[in-house]
Amino acid sequence: MAFVIKFKHILIVLATALMSAILLITVNATGAYAVYYGKTPRLIPIYSVEREEKLISITFDCAWGTEYTDKILEALKASDVRATFFMVEFWTEKYPEYVKKIDESGCEIGTHSSTHSYMSKLNAEDIRAELASSSQAITDITGKKVDLFRAPYGDYDDELIKTASENGYYTIQWDVDSLDWKDLLASDLALRVINGVQNGSIILMHNNGLHTAEAVPIILETLKNRGYSFVPVGELIYRENYVIDGTGRQKSSQ
Repeated sequence: MAFVIKFKHILIVLATALMSAILLITVNATGAYAVYYGKTPRLIPIYSVEREEKLISITFDCAWGTEYTDKILEALKASDVRATFFMVEFWTEKYPEYVKKIDESGCEIGTHSSTHSYMSKLNAEDIRAELASSSQAITDITGKKVDLFRAPYGDYDDELIKTASENGYYTIQWDVDSLDWKDLLASDLALRVINGVQNGSIILMHNNGLHTAEAVPIILETLKNRGYSFVPVGELIYRENYVIDGTGRQKSSQ
């Protein structure tokens, strides 16, 4: 009886070691951290970044219209802030002058997919096509390589993150949602963001939110007065030697 119990214990230890090895391989292969949900490892994108410094990023998703984009760029310039804009391919093709204007302002550009679809429903081949096509549309205008990706609707699964990583993209989410797409008042948007940030936060806004442009100057100046510095997402994240915990917080592994 003792032998049977000991043998079962050995099997459990070996099984645990095997699962750990699989997890490690997954992490190294995809550049994304896998966390356990039950006994199944799941890949997690970057929601925020562990930083000792008071560094944060403000981001804008571009999919519909440009009516308020100039005012946003003016506010960013007035506060000497560089943001990150995630662009859908059809927006990029429709408004190339704005892609160029955003790039020349010193802001960073990432892809927000080609068709703004729920990409967790796509297979790896279709995901690669979306990423390649949308990134090329940006590169054709800016001459710069694209390596940041934000999934439409924040919708993702393991296949999406794995495929994106294998093709050289960091999948970026957010930990502070302004909810500007709900057309909240500028004061309400600003308060949501100002009260939600911490070191390493990534703020989600949209270039064509009804009151976004009004809220941006308030957000920038208030947070700068509180000691925060804004950097593009590409400068906030760790490019290598990192892990991502179950909340999506990226941390240096050094």
